[in-house]
Amino acid sequence: MLCHYSTVIRPRQLYFSDFSIILSLETQVPVTAAILTSLTPVELVLALDAGTSGVRTVAFDHRARVVDGAYRELTQHFPRPGEVEHDAAEIADLAVATLREVANRVHHDGHHVATVGITNQRETTIAFDRESGHLPHHALVWQDRRTSPYCERLEAAGHGPLVRATTGLVLDPYFSATKMRWFLDHAHMDALAAPSFATVDTWLAWWLTGGVDGGTFVTEPSNASRTMLMDLGTLDWSPAMTELFDVDEGMLADILPSTTTFGTISAEVVPELGGVAVTGILGDQQSALFGQACFSPGVVKATYGTGAFVLANVGDSDPGVFDGLVTTVAWDLGAFGPAAYAVEGSAFVAGAAVQWLRDELGFLTSAADLEALASSVPDSGGVQFVPAFTGLGSPFWRAGARGSISGLSRGAGRGHVARALVEALAYQVRAMTDAFAQGGIALREVRADGGAAAMDLLMELQATNSRLPVLRSSSLEATARGAATVAGLEIGLWGSLDELAGLWECDRRFEPDEPTFADLGYAAWRRAVERS
Repeated sequence: MLCHYSTVIRPRQLYFSDFSIILSLETQVPVTAAILTSLTPVELVLALDAGTSGVRTVAFDHRARVVDGAYRELTQHFPRPGEVEHDAAEIADLAVATLREVANRVHHDGHHVATVGITNQRETTIAFDRESGHLPHHALVWQDRRTSPYCERLEAAGHGPLVRATTGLVLDPYFSATKMRWFLDHAHMDALAAPSFATVDTWLAWWLTGGVDGGTFVTEPSNASRTMLMDLGTLDWSPAMTELFDVDEGMLADILPSTTTFGTISAEVVPELGGVAVTGILGDQQSALFGQACFSPGVVKATYGTGAFVLANVGDSDPGVFDGLVTTVAWDLGAFGPAAYAVEGSAFVAGAAVQWLRDELGFLTSAADLEALASSVPDSGGVQFVPAFTGLGSPFWRAGARGSISGLSRGAGRGHVARALVEALAYQVRAMTDAFAQGGIALREVRADGGAAAMDLLMELQATNSRLPVLRSSSLEATARGAATVAGLEIGLWGSLDELAGLWECDRRFEPDEPTFADLGYAAWRRAVERS
């Protein structure tokens, strides 16, 4: 593994599209079709990354480096406060469009697509008719909070401990099972010939492999473990959980290992990739863990995207539960070894707050302007920003919390608010790394990726607050990289995890500074959180 300072200036604007990264064309310079034509034809893996803000396809070579990519922004629907929806048909259309765009270019330049991997926003839930393809309602996004009262009723009835012990999760609207229950109660599912539920990985695999014309209905453990319906011990659907939420197991996809042949892409759907197999699927945060080569227990990654997510590899045994955190499956590599588990902290809003500053308050022309504005002042001047727009995740788990900006004075300006937001991003992750430490999980370093990780200011604040070295990945496209490498592992493009670990590089290492002022700021922010 290498950690070095890049000697070529990166065009940072490429790393920001609402902090989900339009296309962080890896290595040192953007790769264009013109550059590709000068390369010797190579075997490529395509990663289809269906995120919260948009859908991208990224092509990787045998060194796990980006050689091409395409991106489309995804429409966000907000019917009422606390409700967030996506159009599943639009997700499928954008997936096909980006796959076709990249496949056309790389084929034109003589390259060969060996396989495709999928990674996706995880808990977002889609209801559809597997016989007709009909969608009775928009997808409910992981940020959606409409099932909060249902979660509260289940908790009051005493079901929380069983859910926690079986699934590793907490009773929160974040996860898929309560969204499925909402569909059953409100979306006329009984009118469908073959009523089905899917997370985004399942929806895309079904669609790409033919849909109503023989599409495969499959998922894998890193996504299934986010539904609140999978047993962490058996890696299969839990009869106790399907009974609790009254979800027929026949509506759920088959759970396969994360590395296997999930089906072949239909030439009717993507003509340029007809017959190419999908051989790897991972949920986006587990995919970033894999893409960051966090293959050993104790290695942790932090992804700063629409939300902020911290995952630590904890080995091949279910570690139980930890206060303020959830336990999840990292991946199941099938023939390559036992399933790996991860402990996770989740902050629901990170880059989404930057988008809000830009679009609703007009503080920024583009998300890339945030660091310069935040660096225009030496500190936040007492301003505290709590980005709890859709409740608070780890380690607080307060579904009813809402965002706030406090500590305003007549001297506070746009720079102080921007600085307070950057500090809040670091504080949210600190709250999670503190929870890891309190749970006895020893952390050695944080490997950072995602659009906001391009900010040196944030990385410096994170290292000091978490009291850990922060290593920024040379590729902020860790999520797509994880999907590509897990798919390539299945077909033998890479021979082992050790080989993949040797390909990981970091752009820069940030060391902790003297923590006194950071501790004071964090204490003030925690008080603001309590008021939220």
